[in-house]
Amino acid sequence: MLGLLGDKPLGSRDAAAVTRALDADPVSSCMVAARVEAYGLAPRFLGGELWTASAPEDSLCFSGANLMPLSGTPGQLDYFAERALASPRQCTSVVGDAGLAMGLWERLAPAWGPPREIRDCQPLLALDGGPAVEPDPQVRLVTAADMDAYFPAAVEMFIGEVGVDPRLGDGGRSYRRRLATLISARRVFARFDDGRVSYKAEIGSLSRKVGQVQGVWVDPELRGRGLGAAGTAAVAAAIARQGRTASLYVNGFNTAARETYRRVGFAQVGTFATVLVD
Repeated sequence: MLGLLGDKPLGSRDAAAVTRALDADPVSSCMVAARVEAYGLAPRFLGGELWTASAPEDSLCFSGANLMPLSGTPGQLDYFAERALASPRQCTSVVGDAGLAMGLWERLAPAWGPPREIRDCQPLLALDGGPAVEPDPQVRLVTAADMDAYFPAAVEMFIGEVGVDPRLGDGGRSYRRRLATLISARRVFARFDDGRVSYKAEIGSLSRKVGQVQGVWVDPELRGRGLGAAGTAAVAAAIARQGRTASLYVNGFNTAARETYRRVGFAQVGTFATVLVD
């Protein structure tokens, strides 16, 4: 199939069709749409490639640090799998709509397995408008001067969520740079009590239509006091003030977090799945 369809990634000539495809489901496509809007379709700027098996409106897949199928039939997933296997693996996860991500993983597993972890039920949530609970007025934007206080909480959240210490390999320098970039873009929020982070969250992806919240964390010693709901309400309100929809996805087994987001007003609009392969 590769020989028939060619293996060039989508480029500037495809921009209008890609935009239509991403706009068809702006919440589930937020991570990819944010990159396309910021960097265009040239792979060296995009940080990956966009593939289609026919036309972007019918089938679309992003290949970069994540392998993210956005649309496609079973036959088109065959094509994406063949294309992914045609060169050394670049991604550390397969993520996206559960049916597409797990379908693609089934095709990749014989070559890429076993996975480190499969999270096959991650409700995708969205909140149109303002939150249903009062935002915490003490949650604010994190500044560069806050980095030393913020970094330990971010590391603890990352280990708990991903299962890997982001300081491994380079002592955390690359992770600090990633956080610094988000801070400079005014996309990191926290509540500080006595110089210590009690609540934190980040807007990991920000497209024209959607802000995707990630890295929500509450100090374990302070859980059960409503900080998670009020803090997330503050972040969601900040996104709503920009005219965007707040979104996030959560592990299905995390019943406490799911209840917190329900209280804030988030409703399920889909289901994601993540396969960690590094």
